[in-house]
Amino acid sequence: MERPLALQEPMDMPNRFFPIKVHYCTSDEYGKTLFNHHWHNHIEFLYFTKGSAMIELNSIPYEVTEGDLVVVNSNDLHYGVSQCDDLVYYAMIVDIKLLHSHSVDAIETKFITPITQNRILFASKITGDSEIISCVSSLIQELSQRELGYELSIKSYLYRILTILLRRYGTNKMTTEDDQLRLKNLERFTPVFQYIEERYQEDLTIDLLSGLAGLSRFHFSRLFKELTGRTVTDYINTLRINKSEYLLRNSRMNISEIALSTGFKDIYYFSRSFKKYKHVSPSELRKSFQG
Repeated sequence: MERPLALQEPMDMPNRFFPIKVHYCTSDEYGKTLFNHHWHNHIEFLYFTKGSAMIELNSIPYEVTEGDLVVVNSNDLHYGVSQCDDLVYYAMIVDIKLLHSHSVDAIETKFITPITQNRILFASKITGDSEIISCVSSLIQELSQRELGYELSIKSYLYRILTILLRRYGTNKMTTEDDQLRLKNLERFTPVFQYIEERYQEDLTIDLLSGLAGLSRFHFSRLFKELTGRTVTDYINTLRINKSEYLLRNSRMNISEIALSTGFKDIYYFSRSFKKYKHVSPSELRKSFQG
């Protein structure tokens, strides 16, 4: 099935014959967006070595701290925000084709193919598993140093990581037909997510957004909730509140200016909404930050 490009992270690999890469990532701003909503075919591992963050996977937020590992399964819609002023993590992206067998064998048919078809999923957040963290750390080191035979070592670590995931954190998923339907809906909603991300300051109506997806208001709202786990209003407000929190912490704009710049025309509604989502008022947050 052809995948939409608008929400898909570019996946150019440094070595197309050995498709794996690791990014060393940092953030020195509380509330900074680490990456916007996107998805991809590859499995991604986010290993946090310092600080804390919120990683959202398919509308479910996960609070992560030093030592945690986040597993981004293929086609997971994910988004990240820093929750500290000194964040360090590694993003390891793996094309499972790297582990394909050249002939049909038990490993290929029982494990690798189901993983690539998204019929085997892994738990999203892993905490306190020293064995898998050791494997991830060693793999990162091997890829960084690239000593003789590093490819062999990396593949061995990947097999071990998958073995641990299968035994301790594996789950069965929906049928292939269900998965294909979800991908089809992701494709249909790609322009909607992109439009909201780019124009969250504007007046976003159900009629406008449903038109982008080519659906009636009713079917659009139902599928949106099914796909994101949120109503359209809740999804948009969450995005706007996160943007406003970033501005409260990292700009000199006053609260009224921030409210207007993030799509809230009524400052009182903005304050109520902010407190609802963040459990603190905008003025209290700014005071605590300035203090």
